[in-house]
Amino acid sequence: MHRLFTAFFLIGILGALVQLLGGDLQAPARVVSALWEAADLAVEVSLGLIGVLALWSGLFRLAEQSRLADRMAAGVRPVLARLMPSLRRDPAAGAGVSMNLAANMLGLDNAATPLGIKAMESLQEHNPEPRRATDSQIMFLVLNTSSVTLVPVTVLLYRAQQGAADPAAVYLPMLMATTISTFIGVILTARLQRIPLRDPLLITVALGWLALLAVLALGVYLAPPDLGNTLSGLFGNGILLAVIGLFFFAAWRARIDSYDCFVEGAKEGFTLAVKLIPYLVAMLAAIAMLRASGVLEAVLSAIRLGAAALGWDTRFVDALPVAFLKPLSGSGARAAMLDVMQTHGVDSLAGRMAAVMQGSTETTFYVLAVYFGSVGIRDFRYALWCGLAADAAGLLAAILLSYVFFG
Repeated sequence: MHRLFTAFFLIGILGALVQLLGGDLQAPARVVSALWEAADLAVEVSLGLIGVLALWSGLFRLAEQSRLADRMAAGVRPVLARLMPSLRRDPAAGAGVSMNLAANMLGLDNAATPLGIKAMESLQEHNPEPRRATDSQIMFLVLNTSSVTLVPVTVLLYRAQQGAADPAAVYLPMLMATTISTFIGVILTARLQRIPLRDPLLITVALGWLALLAVLALGVYLAPPDLGNTLSGLFGNGILLAVIGLFFFAAWRARIDSYDCFVEGAKEGFTLAVKLIPYLVAMLAAIAMLRASGVLEAVLSAIRLGAAALGWDTRFVDALPVAFLKPLSGSGARAAMLDVMQTHGVDSLAGRMAAVMQGSTETTFYVLAVYFGSVGIRDFRYALWCGLAADAAGLLAAILLSYVFFG
């Protein structure tokens, strides 16, 4: 990541120098001014998120303390055992993997990472070649980089903070894009590992999920344009309200003091908002350098010309910075999404597409480095390529679905 960060700044400075040599005497001042504005924007965005982050951190604490994530993990364990056969011989690893994926589905990022590391450590205990990834570890990584997120809170929070008319309007296309990412990642990995996917349980779960998405998408697509967007937002908001109700019901059944539990969790949301500032400053400043120096626009213009030559609509090009950064850096992709929203408008096609891209996949390089690095694996085998294939499928689906829903 540090190489990418350094390259952004140096390329931006080089771009400003080229503009200066071309006669644009205002280029250096414009780039420096963009840096200050990006730093101010990072602080403004982070502070604006304090309230909503505190709210959802408090709600998620209810899910953790009521062991709702544990129960979800038990529900997905039979499916995981078919995708990762070694889990049948290692119940402890199966519990960790299930809880990690359940936390991802609920949007519990803070819980998902430590659970994922513990699960990877459990899988590593039965690894005959400690420096080489096993099939189960690779499948686990692919499931993490492409896992379906039922509650994509972070993206919705940023849309709300940027003034979106209906922050949840992107929920359904986002859910469909991340589903495509997961399916492609699992199918490709299973094929390489010769795992049979014709298992009745796997087919039933996959067809049931696809049927549900198809019905919802068909209803939105056949509705008049204004009503279609309303239905998409209604579905997203309905899911969020159902999840909140489930959190409180689980806390009530577990006889947890929901108020104290919520407050303790909300405190973490405040701390998290403050912690975001340095990361946003770094990446927003780097992207501002590229944009103000003309380098980013030059790259996007070249892609735009190529797309126009093929007869394609070129509006998707404005959201591509998110796609470029998503596999490399979560903070970078988040900053790129904010930059697109600021530049083109949060409810523009580009702004909505950037949000769908952000929620369609995970950060493959980060997940690979953290999870495999935590257990000393150096030979990733085909894990990176399977993860990137899932990323590509999710990002391409995000573009196409954004046109279908908002284009």
